[in-house]
Amino acid sequence: MNSSFEYQESLNSLHFTEEEKAAIARRAAEAARKQTRPARRPVRRIALIAAAAVLVLAVGTAGATGILRSAAEVFSPLFGGAPAQTEIIDKIGYPVGASDTDNGVTVTADAVMGDAYNAVIVYTISRDDGTRLLPEDITGEMLLVHGNGTDLSILGGSHGSSYFVVEDPAASSIQMVETVSADKPINDCTATGVFENLYKWDEEAGEAVPIIEGKWRLKFEMTYEDSSVTLSGGETFTQDGMTFTIDSITLSPVAYKVDYTVDSEVVWSNSGSGRQSEEDRLTTQRYFENVEILLTLTDGTVIDLSNAGGSIGPEDGVTVCSKGEVFSEVLPMEDMASISVGGVVYDLTAE
Repeated sequence: MNSSFEYQESLNSLHFTEEEKAAIARRAAEAARKQTRPARRPVRRIALIAAAAVLVLAVGTAGATGILRSAAEVFSPLFGGAPAQTEIIDKIGYPVGASDTDNGVTVTADAVMGDAYNAVIVYTISRDDGTRLLPEDITGEMLLVHGNGTDLSILGGSHGSSYFVVEDPAASSIQMVETVSADKPINDCTATGVFENLYKWDEEAGEAVPIIEGKWRLKFEMTYEDSSVTLSGGETFTQDGMTFTIDSITLSPVAYKVDYTVDSEVVWSNSGSGRQSEEDRLTTQRYFENVEILLTLTDGTVIDLSNAGGSIGPEDGVTVCSKGEVFSEVLPMEDMASISVGGVVYDLTAE
């Protein structure tokens, strides 16, 4: 599995002190720089500041192993159930149904959807005998899971996040949603989900305590339709004393990806302190966080996409960057009016 993805998923599933988080990020970045090709530093702000985001929603879950649910049934409650959204999900979603059972608990990959570079996978965790899955007094925000997450068989970098969806704490099943974004196409590869134990975070003890033990490994194909479009690049903008060239923008109803090149090679301080230095923090802002990405819908709504994950990599005197992630809901392409990167506006309504 890609080393950067492993460390990001670990940060998603565990709580650490700020010192521990910084040390893990530093070790991963140092390991990446030892690779033979130019290193790309993964950037995932959510992974560094929060463990597992949890949504408590009224969402149906699979009642038994072996039931293949439609993509619309899986994704519509999570990513929008309006007719236009459901139509898109029906078209690009792919039901999976792969599962693995251990210690009376089954983990099932229900469905996957995405585009060339981004995907979202919904898993169900259920107790086979139909009894309550979670112990009493366990709230959704306390849940953690270990393991490598979803490993994609690609030769490239990736980042992602995961969260739990709990309909009823007393139910026999819950859902886990995992998003993955990569710098190589992923819509025709083999995925392997690896999970170990379900934990609760004990604030008083300051540690993760197992509440359900087991090891689950399931393999499935990422066979879904890529509905993305790629906008031509070459446009430039300047900020922070540097010139940014937009290489390409990939946009779909479920996600986006923006690739750009900066005319200055990024240099990291490598302070070795275990913390991100102030110099490195400001460097990341200049090359990555300060690059504004705005999506404007036809009804006038503006969605700020700037705070996305991605990567930064020095390469022959320049810096190659990529930002992108899965939307929080399905957005029909006909509802998109324009997307702007660093102030450069691309009209999405022109034929």
